[in-house]
Amino acid sequence: MSESAAWPPPPIETERLVLRAAEARDRPSFIELFASPEVGTYVGGPRPWDELERVVPEVPGQRLGFFVVELAGAMIGMITLDRRAEDGPGPVRPTAGEAELGYLFLPAAWGFGYAAEACAAALGWFAGTHPGEPVVLCTQTANERSMRVAAKLGFAEAELFEAYGAEQWFGVWSPVG
Repeated sequence: MSESAAWPPPPIETERLVLRAAEARDRPSFIELFASPEVGTYVGGPRPWDELERVVPEVPGQRLGFFVVELAGAMIGMITLDRRAEDGPGPVRPTAGEAELGYLFLPAAWGFGYAAEACAAALGWFAGTHPGEPVVLCTQTANERSMRVAAKLGFAEAELFEAYGAEQWFGVWSPVG
């Protein structure tokens, strides 16, 4: 997220999961994730498998704010904490480039609470490295699963808007204390 936070941090362990930096062994899971029609439903659609085989780097996701979510030694999803562009929808602090939470999980991992557990851990890490700084989240209102995760995490609705041909939800999370 910023130079003030060492990256990558040591792995973050939750009751069931590990959040860590990406490794070469995660590449097949990244390809499966971005090729999945279910995952692509609310993020512009799946990408062709053969295209992903060509463009996904040997070690995908090697960048600031990118976590692989691991269950029992295997990647089940990813979380990003990225700085928003100034022209993004509904900014909380227009000049601050606030952090935005993003997450994608393989369909086999849906319905077990992993997204909420992993995102809560990522938000906890963020709050510890960026005290008092809010985090924002955008999702389509039609994405009921993502809306439930946002609610579980304590995001509060700030704005509804239209983008990409669909109604979008913009929420804000503020760390306690």
